Parts: sequence; structure tokens; C-alpha cells
Amino acid sequence: MSVLQSPPFRLYLLRHAHAAWASPGEHDFDRRLDSKGYAEAEMIGEKIATKGLVPDVVLSSTAVRCRETAQAIRRAFNDAFEISYVDEMYNAQAEIYLALMSGQASAKSVMLVGHNPTIEAVAEALLGHQRMEQALPNGFPTAGLAVLDAVLDDKTGVPQWELQDFLAP
Repeated sequence: MSVLQSPPFRLYLLRHAHAAWASPGEHDFDRRLDSKGYAEAEMIGEKIATKGLVPDVVLSSTAVRCRETAQAIRRAFNDAFEISYVDEMYNAQAEIYLALMSGQASAKSVMLVGHNPTIEAVAEALLGHQRMEQALPNGFPTAGLAVLDAVLDDKTGVPQWELQDFLAP
């Protein structure tokens, strides 16, 4: 996995907030946040803003629940950044998310707003299985945000991913 910039480079992995079950005849793609999800999205947005974790680039799945989560984050920053919506993030494998991240060559930080199990798989691909299980023994909660930094290994000079923080509503 190549790093976008010479370290430090920051990646924010945000799972969408809690969504309602699909109504009869409604597609999974169109599921909206429920009241719990709206509260989660607002709370995580406030936590992210309070910590000053402003991403240079925000890429979000086009699924309604991801768009609503990303918009809550943007509101917490007084609309200080744009959100790019990417159709390929819906029902994607981790490789798609990693490729999208790698495609942001000029950014110092990228936020991916997406779905599980993909968000969790991306974190595991970067951190490794053991570190992922230690950090999140119960998995990636809704509206959870992993903050990962690529840092140079002093011995090898190769960038390694480190979990710097994990926020949940």
C-alpha cells in the first residue's frame, strides 16, 4: 500500500451513523438515518470539530445514510470543506476504498465516509489483524471514527500505519 504523501499522512475512517431498517419496497441504498443515527452523527461531528480534525478531502458513499452522516460532519465545521460523493463506495470491497484514498495524491488528510464491513476491513488492512482486534475488540461501531497516521519506521524508513485516536458518539 503506497502512502499518498511523505509522512505524516492522516486517514479518517468514518462509518455512517445508525440507519433505520428499510421500509417495505425501499432499497438498502435509500435507508436514512434514524433518530439514534441523527444524534450519533451530530455528536461525532462535534467531537471531530472540537479536536480540530479537519480533513483536506472528504469522500463519501452516495448511499443516503452516508450522505447524511457526512453532511452532519460538514455542518460541525461550518461547511468549511466540500464532500465528494462516490458511487463506487456503496457495496465496495476494501480495495476500492484504498484505491480512492491513494488517488488523493495532493492531500495531507482524507476522510472516507462509508459502510461496514468495508471500513473495518480498510482499518485492518492498514493496521493488521492483531492491532485492529486490540483497538476495536467489539468491531467498528456506527458513527465511529478511526484516525490513522502513516509514520516513517525509524529502522526501515518504510511508512507504517498507526491508530492515533478512535472516537465514537
